[in-house]
Amino acid sequence: MGGLTVITGPSGVGKGSLVTQLLTRHQQVWLSISATTRAPRKGEKDGEHYFFLTVDRFKELIEEDGFLEWAEFAGNFYGTPSSQVKQKLMNGKTVLLEIELEGARQVRSSFPEAFQIFIAPPDFSELERRIRARGTDSDKAIERRLFRAKEELKAKNEFDAVVINDDLEEALHELEQLMKLF
Repeated sequence: MGGLTVITGPSGVGKGSLVTQLLTRHQQVWLSISATTRAPRKGEKDGEHYFFLTVDRFKELIEEDGFLEWAEFAGNFYGTPSSQVKQKLMNGKTVLLEIELEGARQVRSSFPEAFQIFIAPPDFSELERRIRARGTDSDKAIERRLFRAKEELKAKNEFDAVVINDDLEEALHELEQLMKLF
């Protein structure tokens, strides 16, 4: 038991649903908490939803190699603090990171023993249907997500495993097997 698993895939593929189910079924799995420099949103708690850091503190941690991965997005920094992940791993926990493609690539360098899983849609038209069905994005935002998804899907062969999320229960079972959670 134990180990670090990275899950990534395009927006709308169902990563969040799969992770929620994994955490519900397997209390031994710990989902890493990211750090950010953005302000907390209503209801978000420091140390529970994110670690909310100042820009200066975030940059200090970058200099100290304090992140497994980090990125700047929309004027804010986001990253996975390495100390908490390493502490949980030393305590025998199974640690899960749900991160973007670029973050997964950084983790491949900073923590090469991590097992990396790419979640893919059954096909591109189904991914588009799911993104549109959310009803949360403008047409322009949907087009940006779809363009990015095409680029992300090209990277799936970089990963240790690819799970096709056609049926949530089947994809969840495959994830459990890959993570050796039985």
